[in-house]
Amino acid sequence: MFTGIIETLGKVVDLRQDQGNLHITVASTLSHELKIDQSVAHNGVCLTVVAVADGAHIVTAIEETLNKTNIGDLKIGSPVNLERCMQMNARLDGHIVQGHVDQTATCIGYKELDGSWEYTFEYDASNGNVTVEKGSICINGISLTVVNSRDNSFSVAIIPYTYEHTNLQVVREGDTVNLEFDIIGKYVARLMQR
Repeated sequence: MFTGIIETLGKVVDLRQDQGNLHITVASTLSHELKIDQSVAHNGVCLTVVAVADGAHIVTAIEETLNKTNIGDLKIGSPVNLERCMQMNARLDGHIVQGHVDQTATCIGYKELDGSWEYTFEYDASNGNVTVEKGSICINGISLTVVNSRDNSFSVAIIPYTYEHTNLQVVREGDTVNLEFDIIGKYVARLMQR
């Protein structure tokens, strides 16, 4: 369980393909604190730490993960949003995030405003996922508030702190991001289908 509040940016320092799996080595300021078998969200994808050494950690993405997320698009040097799992005795500053990406979206709009940024994303609505105005959405692991909710698109407004401390700073039109829709909204949508 995560909150969508990014702790730090990591940097991909090695990628190794192994059959249908991708082993990803990420260097970060929190890597030395991690333990093998710990869950860490990488761009919103919950991955298990399999090794830790020299200020970096390794996680493995299997074929299912690679097919449903943008993790397979990572390159050496790519910035990665990192968040360790939530502590049950801590405040929930973002929203309830599982680290289970529902689907990807494409950035179709990027506007630099007077002191903030607005991004617009389009996604395949046939999967049954929905957004609601002023509801929560998780983009690359970042807990954000939806504005301009449409049937297959939405926008988010970004404050300077979020822009400077996440990989949204490199996202532009045409780029793919990971989406995790609000868990409560997913349950309501499922119940309405019955």
